[in-house]
Amino acid sequence: MALDGAYPRPLTDEVVRAADVVITMGCGDACPIYPGRTYLDWDLADPVGLPLEGVRAIRDDVDTRFRALLVDLGIIAT
Repeated sequence: MALDGAYPRPLTDEVVRAADVVITMGCGDACPIYPGRTYLDWDLADPVGLPLEGVRAIRDDVDTRFRALLVDLGIIAT
C-alpha cells in the first residue's frame, strides 16, 4: 500500500459514532468518547524528523498491532 498523499485524519463525532473500535495515537482527552465503543490508545513515536528507517519502524509497528487486533476481533485467523 502506498502512503503517498496520506495524512492524519481527525476523529469527528460522525466517525466515532460509526466505529466499534477507535484507535488513537496520543490524542488523549481531545478525542470524542462515546459509550459502547472500544478505545485503544497506541503509544507511538512521533515520526517528524526521523530518518526513513525510523518512520518505517513505526509503520511496521502499526501494521503488527493492527494485524494482532484483527486476530483478537476474530476478523482474520492466525
